[in-house]
Amino acid sequence: MFNRRRSTILGPLRRTTRSRRPGSGPTAIRVEGQPAADPGTRPGADEASTTEQEEWLDADGNVLDEEDRGLVYDLGTLFDRRTALGLFGAAGVGLLAACTSGATGTGPTSAPTSATPSGSSDPTTDPSTADAVSVTEVPDETQGPYPADGSNGVNVLDDSGIVRSDIRSSFGASTTTAQGVPLTFSLTVRDAATGLVMPGLAIYAWHCDAEGNYSLYSSGVENENYLRGVQETAADGTVTFTSIFPGCYSGRWPHIHFEVYESLANATSNGRILKTSQIALPQEVCEAVYSQADYPGSIRNLSGTSLTSDNVFGEDGGITQLATVSGDASGGYVSTLTIGI
Repeated sequence: MFNRRRSTILGPLRRTTRSRRPGSGPTAIRVEGQPAADPGTRPGADEASTTEQEEWLDADGNVLDEEDRGLVYDLGTLFDRRTALGLFGAAGVGLLAACTSGATGTGPTSAPTSATPSGSSDPTTDPSTADAVSVTEVPDETQGPYPADGSNGVNVLDDSGIVRSDIRSSFGASTTTAQGVPLTFSLTVRDAATGLVMPGLAIYAWHCDAEGNYSLYSSGVENENYLRGVQETAADGTVTFTSIFPGCYSGRWPHIHFEVYESLANATSNGRILKTSQIALPQEVCEAVYSQADYPGSIRNLSGTSLTSDNVFGEDGGITQLATVSGDASGGYVSTLTIGI
């Protein structure tokens, strides 16, 4: 007798296949592992018209319903039936009894696993803060007497052509190019509170020429507007200007002025200024530059001042405003500075 699948197996299982041709006589019964006996089959009969129906028998030869076929049938359904029967036939009835008797137990189960797609980032990392760095707010400084931002006479910020990266030449009525040692300077703006870069701002930068004169103000260059320009900070919070190294005039350490605005639209329409400050240039580089013929008087003026005695940088020696500069006087220099606002 064969009980339901959760009971102990009392005898071996057998699987049979019944072969029938439509309209044929007696049905052939083949027990697995034995040849089929079909009294109604003739050699050479049409095999394409033959159909097979699988049946499972208990030890007494009784046909089992699908629900009573037990673990072997279940595994055979999941895997290949012949492979499963061979596996369990070799293991014996004792192994089957052990497996079926534990079917309702509470044995260990496999824990579900999860996978992170290849190339994805740690889900605990907030991409908006991934590039945050500690930065000190740059001090507010005077814009000086020659800003040309409308606060002291002339306003160049509303002139067409002021938004540019190469500020060496005048634009508009004049195309004069300022002479001097090439300097490419970059400013990166970060939020002093969060350390994050600040794209989409606008920076207006200006400085004197090699002789210490400011365009639009100094005698002889009132009709020039070179060495002034506005740019929008890129996705990394940076703007880069192509210019010349500024000269050193009496009473001041060599420097570059800048104003930070909320946007290009604000910068070119007398909008609110977020920060006004200055970039200080390293002494060793200044000495190398001022030995060139384009800088008459600068080496003398430099010797009469210092970062600590300067009326702008003197309070802290320009610690947060001193740029990093590389290059040489023959090939030009590259300057970088990160500021917090």
